[in-house]
Amino acid sequence: MEWSSEKNKDKIPYTTNESGDYDDRSDRTKEWSLDDGLNWWTNGFWGGIMWLLYQDTKDGRYAEIARISEYRLEKCFDDFYGLHHDVGFMFQLSAAADYRLTGNQRSRKTGMHAANLLAGRFNPAGNFIRAWNDIPGDDTKGWAIIDCMMNISQLYWASEETGDPRFRHIAVAHADTAMKNFVRPDGSVNHIVEFDPETGEMVRSLGGQGYGEGSSWTRGQGWAVYGFMISYLHTGKQEYLDTAKKVAHYCMANLPEDGIIPVDFRQPEEPAYEDSCGACVIACGLLEIAKHVPEQEKTMYVKAAVKILKAIDEKRADWSEKCDAIVQNCTGAYHSPEHHFTMNYADYFFIEAIYKLKGTGIFLW
Repeated sequence: MEWSSEKNKDKIPYTTNESGDYDDRSDRTKEWSLDDGLNWWTNGFWGGIMWLLYQDTKDGRYAEIARISEYRLEKCFDDFYGLHHDVGFMFQLSAAADYRLTGNQRSRKTGMHAANLLAGRFNPAGNFIRAWNDIPGDDTKGWAIIDCMMNISQLYWASEETGDPRFRHIAVAHADTAMKNFVRPDGSVNHIVEFDPETGEMVRSLGGQGYGEGSSWTRGQGWAVYGFMISYLHTGKQEYLDTAKKVAHYCMANLPEDGIIPVDFRQPEEPAYEDSCGACVIACGLLEIAKHVPEQEKTMYVKAAVKILKAIDEKRADWSEKCDAIVQNCTGAYHSPEHHFTMNYADYFFIEAIYKLKGTGIFLW
């Protein structure tokens, strides 16, 4: 990984081009939209990868590279309008990770700023954190998404760091709402749920990045498995562990024989779109569950996670120096015009999962 990190030290990458070289989402000369440049929601994962490597090797160069993107992301607070629910993804793995590992006070301030912005998106009428900002053609004031189960780790961190329970109360309220309105009886999950922003009543669910309404977007399944485990770890509420297991059992029941994860568990057989990123997130969640269940249950979660990770390693990983990214065949959304490309956060979750298997990685969430 060292060769890649040095070559890309001044970038905040998201994906690779046809030559296998990382792009740079921090390049403000590009004609990105407001949300797609420096404010792009995955921009914390490159730093997260560096912090995972730093905690393992104690090589200060990884910390230096992580801080290049971390400090650059501080400019997003000035822009403001491009920030939304994903400040957790952006700053938990960059600023909060830095502070946890090094005690950097500048990083603590940045992490707290992000936590306050996330808390400010809470709608007490429905006990949910609003997702995106205004989207042309859609009124999103009442929208919440399953992804936010990962973002609320920023609130748990802030509460534990300051001793202020307000952040935890918001995180728990959102998790309870998600448990009630996102998770279906069979363990599949909605991606988007719309609430009436004035009354808090559920209006409808939307297909989001999956195949359609009522389907089962696999990366969303992963956000739920891992996200409810995060809430369990920070609160000890048994309901969160039970919910994580419920979603996990659905994932394991639908795990293809070859271990290759589709974009949506309920998509048609053709076209056979895949999402290796969703696969890595699910694997991380399964391995986290395995740490917190009786020994007789542990094996099935580890076995399923290893099956997924082996499939990535043997069939969907590029270990050569020709491609900056490792994990291949990721997909952002089922109906997106592009499929099967690389994503920096697929690499993050793949690396995190490997550390979980080794039992050596720090928990950044």
